[in-house]
Amino acid sequence: MLLSLFKNSNQAKKNLLITGEDAFLNDYLVRDYVKNPALDQLEKRTVDCESEGIGELIADLTEASLFASEKLLIVKNPIFLTGKVQKKDEKNLKQLEKIFEKIDQSDDQLVIICNGKIDKRRKISKICQKNFNLVDVSFKPYEVSGILKAIIKTENYQISQSALQLLLERSDQVMEAALSNYLKLKNIATDQKITTEMINANIDLSLAQNIFEILTKALSHNYQEAILRLEDQLREGQSPIRILAVFESQLEVLLAAKILLARSRSEMDVGKELGIHPYRVKLAGQTRISIKSLEKMLLAAIKLDYGYKNGTYQGPEFLKMFLLAV
Repeated sequence: MLLSLFKNSNQAKKNLLITGEDAFLNDYLVRDYVKNPALDQLEKRTVDCESEGIGELIADLTEASLFASEKLLIVKNPIFLTGKVQKKDEKNLKQLEKIFEKIDQSDDQLVIICNGKIDKRRKISKICQKNFNLVDVSFKPYEVSGILKAIIKTENYQISQSALQLLLERSDQVMEAALSNYLKLKNIATDQKITTEMINANIDLSLAQNIFEILTKALSHNYQEAILRLEDQLREGQSPIRILAVFESQLEVLLAAKILLARSRSEMDVGKELGIHPYRVKLAGQTRISIKSLEKMLLAAIKLDYGYKNGTYQGPEFLKMFLLAV
C-alpha cells in the first residue's frame, strides 16, 4: 500500500486523515488505498464538505447503509479542519466533534483528505489527531525524485536511474506533472518496464525545458539554434512575456546556485536551500558563465519584462535582441 511510504501516526487505527498540499498525489494515494481487497465489501461514498456541507457528512455517518453493513466514506475539502466553517455550521461542527470522539466504535471507515493546512487550534482537529491515523504526505521539492521512485517500485514497475531523471526533467521536477506522466507510461509499458526510449517518444518537453534549451543555446553562442527554438515556442502560442518570465526564473536559479556553489556548498545542500532538485544545481554548476555575467543578464531580463508590461516593447523582436546579446 502506497500510504505506507509516508509517515503514519498510528497504523492500528482504521480511520485516516491524509494531509499534504499536492491534491493530485493525495487522490492517487487514496485510489490505491481503496483498491485494498479488504475493503471490497464496503459501500463507498464520497462527500465534498465544501460543496455539500458538513450536514451531508453527518447524515452519512449516522444513517445505516441500504447496500452494505459497513461504509467507506471519503471526505474531501474538510472545511471543519481548515478554519473555513461559517457561523451557521457551528451546530453541525459540535455534532461532528461528538461523532469523531467515538469514531473508533463505528463499523464504518473514514478517510479524510486535507489538501491544505489544518487549523490545529480547533477542538475537532485535536480530536482527529487523537482518534485517526494521521498520514503526512507533505514533501520538499528535492524529495520528489525519491517519492516517485518509491511509488514506482511499490507498484512493481521498473525504471532505471537515467529514465527516472529524464521523467523528472520532462515534468519540471513537479510532483503532479511527474505522477501524471508516470500514469501515461504505465498504460503503455511492456513487462512493467519504463525506459528512456518510452519517455522520449511519449512525454513532450515541458515549457521550462524548452526555454532552458533556448537559454543554453544562447549561452553557448549558438544564436541561430536559440532563435529557431524561440520561434517554435512563439508559433505554439507562448507569449514573449510568459517566455521572459521563465527566463527570469531560470536565471535566478542559475545565479543563486552558482553563488552558493562558489562558497563550497554541496549540490544537495544547495538544492535544499533553494528548494530545487540537486540535478538542477549540477546543471547550474556546469554552465560556463560567470556570476557577474548572470547578474547582468538577469537585470537586462527584468528591464525587458518591465518594458513589455508597460507597453514600451511589443512583439517578439525585442526578446530576440535580448538573446542575441547574451
